[in-house]
Amino acid sequence: MTPQVYDRPVCRLAGDRGFLVEFGDGIDPRVNAKVRAMAKSLENNPLSGILEVIPAYRSLLFIYDPDVTDPDRLGTLVDSLDDTRIALDDQACRVVEIPVCYGGDFGPDICNIQKKSGLTKEQVIQVHTAPEYLIYMIGFTPGFAFLGGLDERLFSPRLDTPRTHVPKGSVGIANNQTGIYPISSPGGWQIIGRTPLNLFAPQKKDPFLYQAGDKITFVPISASEYDRLAEKDTR
Repeated sequence: MTPQVYDRPVCRLAGDRGFLVEFGDGIDPRVNAKVRAMAKSLENNPLSGILEVIPAYRSLLFIYDPDVTDPDRLGTLVDSLDDTRIALDDQACRVVEIPVCYGGDFGPDICNIQKKSGLTKEQVIQVHTAPEYLIYMIGFTPGFAFLGGLDERLFSPRLDTPRTHVPKGSVGIANNQTGIYPISSPGGWQIIGRTPLNLFAPQKKDPFLYQAGDKITFVPISASEYDRLAEKDTR
């Protein structure tokens, strides 16, 4: 079923300091474009009383100071921004190539994807590397990219028991999503490969290789190429 794009944003209270703005009812590039456009408008024109703006797949969460502003004012702001927001040009987004070594110790769960899909390892890699994935949002850990566009043949549930340690750079699948772990952390996604790139460099002025709205394409590499690129990456 195709997700619905709302004609006007739907606003809801989220606790005593949260104001949630929803633009549709599912994961869809058109919905997410509205989310990112309004977030960009607020980034270019910061307003007093708004402490943080958190974009997600289909919504924006405003964290606000109730001593400075209130939901009525925020609702008026949302209406004005929705009428005047900056249009986003999807054709101008960056495409970031991420090299990945699939299977083996780098991708211990690729066999689960093979079993569920009926594909060979080579076919799983081919299917996974075919699309350009839109980065819908960044979250969970610093730089964790939630990507849209995964081929239905690779849809797979999360692990029954999450791992306590997933190495940084791991590429995984969970249900209809694929994503990358930029730092080592616990996680329950099916791990199919790993990139040697350092995706999160907190010492840098720009610590991330990508941002929401960019696109990612995965490029398969060998284990020897992984080692070479890991030594070369100085981020």
